[in-house]
Amino acid sequence: MLQQHSRSEQSRFSKLFVTLQIGKSLRNAGISKSFGLSSLVVFQMVFSLVFEGKNWFRLLESPRGADLPGKDVVYRFLNQASFAWRRFLHTLSLRIVLYFESLISPTRVRVFIIDDSVLSRNRSKKAELLARVFDHSTGTFTKGYTMLTLGWSDGFSFAPLDFVMLSSAKLANRICEMTSKISKRSAGYKRRMEAFSRKPDAVVALLEQALTAGFTADYVLMDSWFTQAPLLRQLTAKGLSVIGMVKEMKQRYLVQGQRLTLREVFQGLPKSSSKDMKGSVIVHTTCGLPVKLVFVRNRNKRREWLAILSTDVTLDSAEIVRIYGMRWSIETFFKVTKSYLKLGTEFQGRSFDQLISHTTVVFSRYLAMEYERRQASDDRTLGGLFFLFADEVRDLDFQSALRQLMALFLEMAQAKSQKNKTSVFCQLQDWISSLPRYIKGLFKDLSCES
Repeated sequence: MLQQHSRSEQSRFSKLFVTLQIGKSLRNAGISKSFGLSSLVVFQMVFSLVFEGKNWFRLLESPRGADLPGKDVVYRFLNQASFAWRRFLHTLSLRIVLYFESLISPTRVRVFIIDDSVLSRNRSKKAELLARVFDHSTGTFTKGYTMLTLGWSDGFSFAPLDFVMLSSAKLANRICEMTSKISKRSAGYKRRMEAFSRKPDAVVALLEQALTAGFTADYVLMDSWFTQAPLLRQLTAKGLSVIGMVKEMKQRYLVQGQRLTLREVFQGLPKSSSKDMKGSVIVHTTCGLPVKLVFVRNRNKRREWLAILSTDVTLDSAEIVRIYGMRWSIETFFKVTKSYLKLGTEFQGRSFDQLISHTTVVFSRYLAMEYERRQASDDRTLGGLFFLFADEVRDLDFQSALRQLMALFLEMAQAKSQKNKTSVFCQLQDWISSLPRYIKGLFKDLSCES
């Protein structure tokens, strides 16, 4: 349950909207209304729902309901197929990312992060493009959508840049089809066609659109599902370096003319005195792409290991592990948006347009909170003294990256103890503790959950 916030806190959110130029971003994306309340007012109402502890229906029943518009105003706004929500999210996130970049050194590593998460809709029957999708966390199929997300990070802040709401490319797995009453020229029709994409194709499209919008990064981070040779080849051809985890599967690596499995490459490494890393080696994929493999050992079970791949073979092994540790910020993002910002649960409409628009609103909430967190975390002094004496926000160090990899070992082993659960969710607690006091005051119980 969320506490009611004071007028001063409402005023602070209004100032935040002005600072981030959200009204201008809405107009540039063609998100406007021909009569009645402006699109900015309606967007702000939906944006603030989660901070008032009510959904739209309960808010209309409250004493404030007499001063609010009818219920159809918000639903028509969210169900509009002509609104370019991707352009809005790109504009807003680019403004915030450029602000983050103004606070850090030009030599600091910046990364794109790709990952997916399942939005379950088990109780739905007629939601548009509803499908049976595979949930990697449970290893089972569930009714819902796969949300493929692209984010940006500098090691301290995470900014969601874009997403694709995937249904299923297989007709047999789709429970409901798309509506036929929609213009093929609209942004909503294009988002529906994206829902049939294969994940690797969607990854390439997301990165191309982000680069076109003006985002830049040094590396692309991804987990083992995406770290496949065809996708690596595509991204490398576009000038993007990739760092990702790899699993032992059927793939082979060329080492001195021999085709070896990942385990055979690991077993062929010389003995290492390090307790954390077994070693590294430069190999070639079957398509001839040179990559560097870094093997990290489980401290508790010496026979267990993880392999991290980098297409930039000049990077130091410890630096590869440290940079890959930055990928965990997207896990914090998924946890916060689902547990606190009501991603996928605040509105349960049947329209695919509503799913896209509300997800964009949730991403905007996180961007605003991350912006305020950065404002509260960075040191401030007068004039140029800040640039002379203030240190940057802390970067993720090698030991923190190793701790997160050890947490992954525990998660893969289905850790049940409270100590191990705390280790897995410690990064979420760090994110929560660094939020501004006025945002934490909006939530009655904003704490790390297991």
